[in-house]
Amino acid sequence: MVLGVGSKRADRAAPPPPEPLTPLIDAHTHLDACGARTTGQVRAALDRAEAVGVVAAVTIADDLDSACWAATAAGWDDRLYAAVALHPTRAGALDEHARARIEELAAQPRVVAVGETGMDLYWPDRLEGCAPPERQREAFAWHIDLAKRTGKPLMIHNRDADDAVLDVLLAEGPPETVIFHCFSSGPAMARRCVEAGWVLSLSGTVSFRNAGRLREAAPLIPPGQLLVETDAPFLTPHPFRGAPNEPYCLPYTVRALAELLGRDPEQIAHETTATARRVYGLPAAARPGRPGGLRSPVAPATTDFRETR
Repeated sequence: MVLGVGSKRADRAAPPPPEPLTPLIDAHTHLDACGARTTGQVRAALDRAEAVGVVAAVTIADDLDSACWAATAAGWDDRLYAAVALHPTRAGALDEHARARIEELAAQPRVVAVGETGMDLYWPDRLEGCAPPERQREAFAWHIDLAKRTGKPLMIHNRDADDAVLDVLLAEGPPETVIFHCFSSGPAMARRCVEAGWVLSLSGTVSFRNAGRLREAAPLIPPGQLLVETDAPFLTPHPFRGAPNEPYCLPYTVRALAELLGRDPEQIAHETTATARRVYGLPAAARPGRPGGLRSPVAPATTDFRETR
């Protein structure tokens, strides 16, 4: 979770289930922050997602407690995987104990990435307790090294910090696979990342009509370097912005992206799923041996959420 970011409109109704679009993989979500904390709640959230074509999800840690939870939850359901790290705003908590525990968690087979880590220059001086940029840089460098040592993708959080992120990445040397989660920069940064061979993950922000620079950048991302995500419970796609988000909302984002690109949403679904399987090392089928077919959509319960990352 991100310090100081609270629910503003938690009483908003959850979006209705979209028309199914399959296969999709939610490359970045926060199931615990969505209110899915128990085995049953996690399975119910994944059932809602699967009913509309989202066959797998990667749940992400913000702090040490959520890292431990994510790694554990990934063992509850074979549709779920995890990534572990300390969020840049929490970099001050990366002490010796936290480093040792994250290293242990990152070695687990269902932990498929190191993240989210990176740089956030929006929250310092706005958020009490937010790690200053120098502590963020130290933590980011350590997570880069961990990704290289484990051979797992590095998942980057970048908020108002294009130059700082690139500076640290180039100084440390990037790991083999780099994912920019919730990419929200403009065309110049997109070109730089694409040229470096990095993967860019788009969230509901690509559907926002005021996200002009991002909407200019999206067409520059080649299919093999594109992922899609919810970042739930944040960034619910248009026209449900401000309502609680969950992995089942991912088809709304993909259809908005398809409209922006003038492409077939089914093709984008297949391409991004293939990319997610490749970069995360996921099996060819999310639930081997399961009978085929989508489950009937089940309306989610209204839950606490936070819109701003």
